Amino acid sequence: MPRKKVQKEEKEEDVQESGSLSGRLGEFGSAVMQIADEKSLSKERVLEVVEAALAAAYKKDYGKKGQVIRAQFDEVSKSASFFLVKEVVDETTREFVEEGVEEEEEAAPAEEAADEDRLPRYNPERDITLEEAKKIRKDAKVGETIEIALPSEENFGRVAAQTAKQVIIQRIREAERETMFEEYKEKEGQVVNGIVQRVEGRNVFVDLGKSIGILFPSEQIEGEHYRIGQHLKVYLVRVESDTKGPGLLLSRTHPEMVRHLFTLEVPEIFAGTVEIKAIAREAGSRTKIAVSSTEEGVDPIGSCVGQKGTRVQAIIDELGGEKIDIIEWNEDPIKFISAALSPAKVLGAELFEEEKRAVVTVPNDQLSLAIGKRGQNVRLAAKLSGWKLDVTSNGEPEAAKEEGAPEEKEEEKEAPSEEAPLVEAEPVTEAPLPEAAPETEEKEA
Repeated sequence: MPRKKVQKEEKEEDVQESGSLSGRLGEFGSAVMQIADEKSLSKERVLEVVEAALAAAYKKDYGKKGQVIRAQFDEVSKSASFFLVKEVVDETTREFVEEGVEEEEEAAPAEEAADEDRLPRYNPERDITLEEAKKIRKDAKVGETIEIALPSEENFGRVAAQTAKQVIIQRIREAERETMFEEYKEKEGQVVNGIVQRVEGRNVFVDLGKSIGILFPSEQIEGEHYRIGQHLKVYLVRVESDTKGPGLLLSRTHPEMVRHLFTLEVPEIFAGTVEIKAIAREAGSRTKIAVSSTEEGVDPIGSCVGQKGTRVQAIIDELGGEKIDIIEWNEDPIKFISAALSPAKVLGAELFEEEKRAVVTVPNDQLSLAIGKRGQNVRLAAKLSGWKLDVTSNGEPEAAKEEGAPEEKEEEKEAPSEEAPLVEAEPVTEAPLPEAAPETEEKEA
């Protein structure tokens, strides 16, 4: 193809690309609504994006470096107006430098120029003195902005159009991220449904619809296995702002997840008739919750259990078989601690309020039941009640020795005591782990 013909076609393309502003603005009305629907953005936010793009295009072709230009788009007339924005300043907010002095200062060392107490220099492109501002608006004050109308231009070059396109893409993405962040921020602290998208190492990525959350190993229930495409309920712990989108931190082990699952499953809790007062959880193993009723005649435990245990069983299945103990809340600490140690029967308890400690006495044959496997029962009871618990039995020392360690037995043989050894549990720390001595060693002893 001849070179002249190629150059002619390129010029024609340039003219078509530049086009007229009025013709392009006529399509913005429908385009704005279409973008708003596709991206789930508000109409006002999309208009802000379009105005920012028009201002960038205008500055590229007709503005100067340092200027602040604002565009205002009219949906009805499909036209745009442009304004030069300047800040009203005086000698207290800007440093006015003469041209000769300015050249000398540019040649000065960098140390002298970098002065923290120095005011910013006056820039005529974005600053306007108070005297000049009052000619435009009589009530102008220092610190305010003055908008000066600019001539409307209809023709934009290819570079300006490309700049506007980039601004629109960037601002739309930012608006999408902000919208998603606000949406998921409202759901923070709730249980949401998701689908396992991928598994990378031990990290599980869950698709929540508009964004993807991450389930770290520390927030996964021990023994659970996740597969791609699996439907999962997760607790939205925290939403963080990120350049690539909202960072969603998920959990399956958080105690509040149990609360929200009960809220979804038990209508009485959702309506406020039954309240969950306290939760103590060891994810994947056991959970204790304390419930109370706000209305007479309503059984809080029965409401949570459901007919034939259907309600609580649905939650147990969701948590992978985790055991759930439901007890009734009581303002009396002794009664509440006794209920928290269930299924063990408590004979009595002595409270030391200054230390927030309680010494609980149980039957000799239920000491191991009160302590639980690896001290789990007494540990959860301590977390649930908020009291440090010391569990002892009322039986003979010989029977209590079976719950203690071998070293404790030798000491007891040398110095027998009438009281059984105490097994302590704090609200936060774990209780000692009692181990039953083999029967064969007892016989040999």
